[in-house]
Amino acid sequence: MPKPKPNRAKSESRRESPAALIAAARLAAKNAYAPYSKFKVGAALLTVSGEVFPGCNVENSSYGVTNCAERTAIFSAVSQLGPKLEIRAIAVVNAGNTPCAPCGVCRQAIYEFGPDATVFFLSAKGWEELPIAELLPYGFRLK
Repeated sequence: MPKPKPNRAKSESRRESPAALIAAARLAAKNAYAPYSKFKVGAALLTVSGEVFPGCNVENSSYGVTNCAERTAIFSAVSQLGPKLEIRAIAVVNAGNTPCAPCGVCRQAIYEFGPDATVFFLSAKGWEELPIAELLPYGFRLK
């Protein structure tokens, strides 16, 4: 039996608990490269098949080249699973435990691969669990 790839994990069930997904996102935030903003963000996405992919933000001297944690997780999943990726849920955290919802670009990227996905994030009101369609009411897909 082949060993699982080190940067993805199979969920114990087809529905990963929000706490486990948030914990995976916290671990990913520790690997963030944020020398400019000092704002370390981690994300963990759950596929419909039960695999978890972590991601962290990666900054660059040229800010436009910077990549958010959510898109890092999505791109990692696509690079391993291919373009048929289907996101069930994604959790987003930051090392400072401050409110941190996905940015607009990440919301569209999440919607592209999971129009029915659930997003877990810390808001000013506490932990939120919202459908991506509520965070991005006019998201679109060209397929």
